Amino acid sequence: MNRKKSNSLLGMTFFGPALVLLTIFLFVPMVLTLLFSFTDYFALNPDLTRFVGLGNYFKIFEDELFVQSFFNTVGFVLIILPCQGLGALGLALLINKVTHCKKYFKVAFFVPVVMSLAVVSTLWMQIYSPEGILNTLLKNVGITPQPFIHSAKQALPSIAVMSVWQGVGYQMIIFLGGLQAINPGLYEAAEMDHASAWQRFKDITLPELKPLCVFVFITVTIGAFRMIVQPMVMTGGGPSHSTYTMVYNIYETGTVNWEIGLASTMAIVFAAFVMILTIIQTILTRDKEEKHADKK
Repeated sequence: MNRKKSNSLLGMTFFGPALVLLTIFLFVPMVLTLLFSFTDYFALNPDLTRFVGLGNYFKIFEDELFVQSFFNTVGFVLIILPCQGLGALGLALLINKVTHCKKYFKVAFFVPVVMSLAVVSTLWMQIYSPEGILNTLLKNVGITPQPFIHSAKQALPSIAVMSVWQGVGYQMIIFLGGLQAINPGLYEAAEMDHASAWQRFKDITLPELKPLCVFVFITVTIGAFRMIVQPMVMTGGGPSHSTYTMVYNIYETGTVNWEIGLASTMAIVFAAFVMILTIIQTILTRDKEEKHADKK
Protein backbone atom coordinates (compact mmCIF):
# COMPACT_ATOMS: atom_id res chain seq x y z
CA MET A 1 0.00 0.00 0.00
CA ASN A 2 2.81 2.38 0.90
CA ARG A 3 4.52 1.51 -2.37
CA LYS A 4 1.37 2.45 -4.32
CA LYS A 5 1.11 5.77 -2.48
CA SER A 6 4.79 6.42 -3.14
CA ASN A 7 4.32 5.74 -6.86
CA SER A 8 1.24 7.99 -6.97
CA LEU A 9 3.08 10.84 -5.28
CA LEU A 10 6.03 10.39 -7.64
CA GLY A 11 3.67 10.46 -10.62
CA MET A 12 1.97 13.63 -9.39
CA THR A 13 5.37 15.22 -8.82
CA PHE A 14 6.16 14.85 -12.51
CA PHE A 15 2.63 15.52 -13.78
CA GLY A 16 1.76 18.36 -11.40
CA PRO A 17 3.81 21.19 -13.01
CA ALA A 18 2.51 20.31 -16.48
CA LEU A 19 -1.08 20.25 -15.16
CA VAL A 20 -0.62 23.67 -13.55
CA LEU A 21 0.74 25.16 -16.79
CA LEU A 22 -2.05 23.57 -18.85
CA THR A 23 -4.63 24.95 -16.44
CA ILE A 24 -3.22 28.49 -16.54
CA PHE A 25 -2.49 28.74 -20.26
CA LEU A 26 -5.09 26.40 -21.79
CA PHE A 27 -8.08 25.42 -19.63
CA VAL A 28 -8.66 28.81 -17.96
CA PRO A 29 -8.43 30.77 -21.26
CA MET A 30 -10.83 28.29 -22.88
CA VAL A 31 -13.40 28.78 -20.11
CA LEU A 32 -12.96 32.57 -20.15
CA THR A 33 -13.35 32.64 -23.94
CA LEU A 34 -16.62 30.76 -23.68
CA LEU A 35 -17.90 33.09 -20.94
CA PHE A 36 -16.79 36.27 -22.72
CA SER A 37 -18.55 35.15 -25.92
CA PHE A 38 -21.88 35.79 -24.16
CA THR A 39 -20.92 39.32 -23.10
CA ASP A 40 -20.08 42.65 -24.75
CA TYR A 41 -16.77 42.79 -22.84
CA PHE A 42 -14.67 45.75 -24.02
CA ALA A 43 -11.10 45.62 -22.70
CA LEU A 44 -10.70 49.40 -22.39
CA ASN A 45 -13.90 49.73 -20.32
CA PRO A 46 -14.52 46.39 -18.56
CA ASP A 47 -16.79 47.91 -15.88
CA LEU A 48 -19.64 48.32 -18.39
CA THR A 49 -19.65 44.66 -19.41
CA ARG A 50 -23.16 43.25 -19.95
CA PHE A 51 -24.49 39.75 -20.60
CA VAL A 52 -25.85 39.65 -24.16
CA GLY A 53 -26.59 35.95 -24.53
CA LEU A 54 -26.40 34.80 -28.14
CA GLY A 55 -26.34 38.38 -29.39
CA ASN A 56 -22.68 38.19 -30.41
CA TYR A 57 -23.29 35.03 -32.41
CA PHE A 58 -26.07 36.69 -34.40
CA LYS A 59 -24.00 39.84 -34.75
CA ILE A 60 -20.91 38.23 -36.28
CA PHE A 61 -22.94 36.39 -38.91
CA GLU A 62 -24.58 39.69 -39.86
CA ASP A 63 -21.14 41.32 -40.11
CA GLU A 64 -20.09 41.52 -43.78
CA LEU A 65 -16.40 41.56 -42.85
CA PHE A 66 -16.70 38.35 -40.82
CA VAL A 67 -18.65 36.65 -43.62
CA GLN A 68 -16.02 37.77 -46.13
CA SER A 69 -13.20 36.53 -43.89
CA PHE A 70 -14.99 33.18 -43.60
CA PHE A 71 -15.31 32.76 -47.38
CA ASN A 72 -11.73 33.96 -47.86
CA THR A 73 -10.59 31.25 -45.47
CA VAL A 74 -12.71 28.59 -47.18
CA GLY A 75 -11.35 29.70 -50.56
CA PHE A 76 -7.80 29.45 -49.26
CA VAL A 77 -8.50 25.94 -47.93
CA LEU A 78 -9.98 24.84 -51.27
CA ILE A 79 -6.81 25.98 -53.06
CA ILE A 80 -4.34 24.64 -50.51
CA LEU A 81 -5.90 21.22 -49.92
CA PRO A 82 -5.61 19.68 -53.40
CA CYS A 83 -2.40 21.51 -54.35
CA GLN A 84 -0.48 20.69 -51.19
CA GLY A 85 -1.89 17.17 -50.77
CA LEU A 86 -1.38 16.07 -54.38
CA GLY A 87 1.92 17.94 -54.61
CA ALA A 88 3.25 16.18 -51.53
CA LEU A 89 2.13 12.78 -52.82
CA GLY A 90 3.69 13.45 -56.23
CA LEU A 91 7.01 14.52 -54.71
CA ALA A 92 7.01 11.48 -52.41
CA LEU A 93 6.43 9.13 -55.36
CA LEU A 94 9.24 10.75 -57.34
CA ILE A 95 11.75 10.74 -54.48
CA ASN A 96 10.83 7.15 -53.61
CA LYS A 97 11.94 6.16 -57.13
CA VAL A 98 15.24 8.05 -56.89
CA THR A 99 18.25 5.83 -56.24
CA HIS A 100 20.93 8.51 -55.81
CA CYS A 101 21.03 11.66 -53.65
CA LYS A 102 17.69 10.79 -51.98
CA LYS A 103 18.72 12.51 -48.73
CA TYR A 104 19.59 15.67 -50.66
CA PHE A 105 16.11 15.88 -52.19
CA LYS A 106 14.47 15.23 -48.81
CA VAL A 107 16.42 18.07 -47.19
CA ALA A 108 15.92 20.43 -50.16
CA PHE A 109 12.12 20.10 -50.06
CA PHE A 110 11.92 20.10 -46.25
CA VAL A 111 14.05 23.23 -45.64
CA PRO A 112 11.15 25.71 -46.24
CA VAL A 113 9.11 23.91 -43.55
CA VAL A 114 11.59 24.81 -40.80
CA MET A 115 11.88 28.42 -41.95
CA SER A 116 9.86 31.11 -40.18
CA LEU A 117 6.62 32.00 -41.97
CA ALA A 118 7.45 35.68 -41.51
CA VAL A 119 10.78 35.20 -43.27
CA VAL A 120 9.21 33.16 -46.07
CA SER A 121 6.45 35.76 -46.49
CA THR A 122 9.02 38.58 -46.72
CA LEU A 123 10.99 36.60 -49.30
CA TRP A 124 7.91 36.01 -51.46
CA MET A 125 6.94 39.68 -51.22
CA GLN A 126 10.14 40.38 -53.12
CA ILE A 127 9.38 37.59 -55.61
CA TYR A 128 5.87 38.96 -56.21
CA SER A 129 6.93 42.63 -56.43
CA PRO A 130 6.42 44.42 -59.80
CA GLU A 131 10.20 44.32 -60.39
CA GLY A 132 10.64 40.90 -58.77
CA ILE A 133 12.15 37.78 -60.27
CA LEU A 134 8.77 36.25 -61.15
CA ASN A 135 7.58 39.24 -63.19
CA THR A 136 11.01 39.44 -64.80
CA LEU A 137 10.71 35.83 -65.94
CA LEU A 138 7.18 36.42 -67.23
CA LYS A 139 8.34 39.47 -69.15
CA ASN A 140 11.19 37.50 -70.74
CA VAL A 141 8.74 34.90 -72.10
CA GLY A 142 6.36 37.54 -73.45
CA ILE A 143 3.75 37.55 -70.66
CA THR A 144 2.50 40.82 -69.22
CA PRO A 145 3.76 41.41 -65.63
CA GLN A 146 1.13 40.52 -63.04
CA PRO A 147 0.14 42.45 -59.86
CA PHE A 148 -0.03 39.26 -57.72
CA ILE A 149 -0.47 40.32 -54.05
CA HIS A 150 -1.33 43.86 -55.13
CA SER A 151 -4.52 42.68 -56.84
CA ALA A 152 -7.75 41.76 -55.04
CA LYS A 153 -8.30 38.84 -57.46
CA GLN A 154 -4.77 37.45 -57.38
CA ALA A 155 -3.71 38.11 -53.78
CA LEU A 156 -5.33 35.05 -52.17
CA PRO A 157 -4.15 32.54 -54.84
CA SER A 158 -0.68 34.10 -54.70
CA ILE A 159 -0.48 33.60 -50.94
CA ALA A 160 -1.81 30.05 -51.40
CA VAL A 161 0.99 29.23 -53.87
CA MET A 162 3.56 30.52 -51.39
CA SER A 163 1.97 28.50 -48.58
CA VAL A 164 2.02 25.32 -50.69
CA TRP A 165 5.73 25.85 -51.43
CA GLN A 166 6.45 26.40 -47.74
CA GLY A 167 4.47 23.47 -46.33
CA VAL A 168 4.51 20.72 -48.98
CA GLY A 169 7.78 19.26 -47.68
CA TYR A 170 6.20 18.21 -44.37
CA GLN A 171 3.43 16.19 -46.00
CA MET A 172 5.96 14.80 -48.49
CA ILE A 173 7.99 13.27 -45.65
CA ILE A 174 4.80 11.72 -44.21
CA PHE A 175 3.85 10.15 -47.55
CA LEU A 176 7.41 9.02 -48.15
CA GLY A 177 7.41 7.15 -44.85
CA GLY A 178 4.13 5.50 -45.82
CA LEU A 179 5.46 4.47 -49.23
CA GLN A 180 8.55 2.88 -47.71
CA ALA A 181 6.37 0.93 -45.27
CA ILE A 182 4.38 -0.79 -48.04
CA ASN A 183 5.27 -4.46 -48.46
CA PRO A 184 7.35 -4.81 -51.68
CA GLY A 185 5.83 -8.25 -52.16
CA LEU A 186 2.53 -6.62 -53.13
CA TYR A 187 4.18 -4.86 -56.07
CA GLU A 188 6.05 -8.02 -57.08
CA ALA A 189 2.80 -9.98 -57.13
CA ALA A 190 1.14 -7.23 -59.20
CA GLU A 191 3.99 -7.28 -61.72
CA MET A 192 3.64 -11.04 -62.06
CA ASP A 193 -0.03 -10.43 -62.94
CA HIS A 194 1.15 -7.88 -65.57
CA ALA A 195 -0.52 -4.97 -63.78
CA SER A 196 0.24 -1.54 -65.24
CA ALA A 197 1.85 1.27 -63.25
CA TRP A 198 -1.54 2.97 -62.88
CA GLN A 199 -3.17 -0.25 -61.64
CA ARG A 200 -0.40 -0.75 -59.06
CA PHE A 201 -0.86 2.83 -57.87
CA LYS A 202 -4.67 2.59 -57.78
CA ASP A 203 -4.99 -0.87 -56.23
CA ILE A 204 -1.95 -0.98 -53.91
CA THR A 205 -0.42 2.43 -53.21
CA LEU A 206 -3.58 4.46 -52.64
CA PRO A 207 -5.36 1.90 -50.38
CA GLU A 208 -2.21 1.48 -48.27
CA LEU A 209 -1.81 5.24 -47.94
CA LYS A 210 -5.46 5.96 -47.11
CA PRO A 211 -4.90 6.50 -43.33
CA LEU A 212 -2.06 8.91 -44.15
CA CYS A 213 -4.23 10.67 -46.73
CA VAL A 214 -6.88 11.23 -44.04
CA PHE A 215 -4.25 12.57 -41.64
CA VAL A 216 -2.77 14.91 -44.27
CA PHE A 217 -6.25 16.07 -45.31
CA ILE A 218 -7.14 17.04 -41.73
CA THR A 219 -3.79 18.66 -40.84
CA VAL A 220 -3.62 20.70 -44.06
CA THR A 221 -7.22 21.85 -43.65
CA ILE A 222 -6.77 22.89 -40.02
CA GLY A 223 -3.47 24.59 -40.85
CA ALA A 224 -5.13 26.49 -43.69
CA PHE A 225 -8.00 27.62 -41.45
CA ARG A 226 -5.39 29.01 -39.02
CA MET A 227 -3.70 31.19 -41.63
CA ILE A 228 -2.71 34.60 -40.25
CA VAL A 229 1.03 35.27 -40.66
CA GLN A 230 1.08 35.32 -44.47
CA PRO A 231 -1.65 37.96 -45.01
CA MET A 232 -0.48 39.94 -41.98
CA VAL A 233 3.06 40.28 -43.38
CA MET A 234 2.36 40.34 -47.12
CA THR A 235 -0.92 42.24 -47.59
CA GLY A 236 -2.27 43.39 -44.21
CA GLY A 237 -5.52 41.64 -45.11
CA GLY A 238 -5.92 43.57 -48.35
CA PRO A 239 -6.40 44.56 -51.04
CA SER A 240 -10.07 45.27 -50.26
CA HIS A 241 -9.97 42.63 -47.48
CA SER A 242 -9.46 39.92 -50.12
CA THR A 243 -6.94 38.13 -47.88
CA TYR A 244 -8.66 38.85 -44.58
CA THR A 245 -9.07 35.49 -42.79
CA MET A 246 -11.01 34.29 -39.75
CA VAL A 247 -7.97 34.13 -37.47
CA TYR A 248 -6.80 37.54 -38.68
CA ASN A 249 -10.27 38.89 -37.92
CA ILE A 250 -10.17 37.40 -34.42
CA TYR A 251 -6.73 38.92 -33.84
CA GLU A 252 -7.70 42.41 -34.98
CA THR A 253 -11.05 42.38 -33.18
CA GLY A 254 -9.46 41.34 -29.89
CA THR A 255 -6.08 43.10 -29.88
CA VAL A 256 -6.64 46.14 -32.11
CA ASN A 257 -10.29 46.99 -31.47
CA TRP A 258 -10.24 45.50 -27.93
CA GLU A 259 -13.69 43.93 -28.44
CA ILE A 260 -12.95 40.82 -26.41
CA GLY A 261 -16.56 39.64 -26.39
CA LEU A 262 -16.84 39.59 -30.17
CA ALA A 263 -13.36 38.12 -30.59
CA SER A 264 -14.24 35.33 -28.15
CA THR A 265 -17.38 34.55 -30.12
CA MET A 266 -15.39 34.33 -33.34
CA ALA A 267 -12.89 32.04 -31.61
CA ILE A 268 -15.70 29.73 -30.46
CA VAL A 269 -17.08 29.53 -34.00
CA PHE A 270 -13.59 28.80 -35.31
CA ALA A 271 -13.12 26.08 -32.67
CA ALA A 272 -16.41 24.52 -33.82
CA PHE A 273 -14.94 24.06 -37.30
CA VAL A 274 -11.87 22.38 -35.83
CA MET A 275 -14.07 20.04 -33.78
CA ILE A 276 -16.11 19.11 -36.87
CA LEU A 277 -12.94 18.30 -38.78
CA THR A 278 -11.68 16.19 -35.88
CA ILE A 279 -14.95 14.22 -35.83
CA ILE A 280 -14.64 13.63 -39.58
CA GLN A 281 -11.09 12.38 -39.11
CA THR A 282 -12.21 10.01 -36.34
CA ILE A 283 -15.06 8.58 -38.44
CA LEU A 284 -12.88 8.04 -41.51
CA THR A 285 -10.08 6.46 -39.48
CA ARG A 286 -12.51 4.21 -37.62
CA ASP A 287 -13.99 2.98 -40.91
CA LYS A 288 -10.50 2.07 -42.14
CA GLU A 289 -9.63 0.23 -38.92
CA GLU A 290 -12.93 -1.68 -38.91
CA LYS A 291 -12.34 -2.84 -42.50
CA HIS A 292 -8.88 -4.09 -41.55
CA ALA A 293 -10.33 -5.88 -38.53
CA ASP A 294 -13.03 -7.54 -40.67
CA LYS A 295 -10.42 -8.77 -43.15
CA LYS A 296 -8.41 -10.32 -40.34
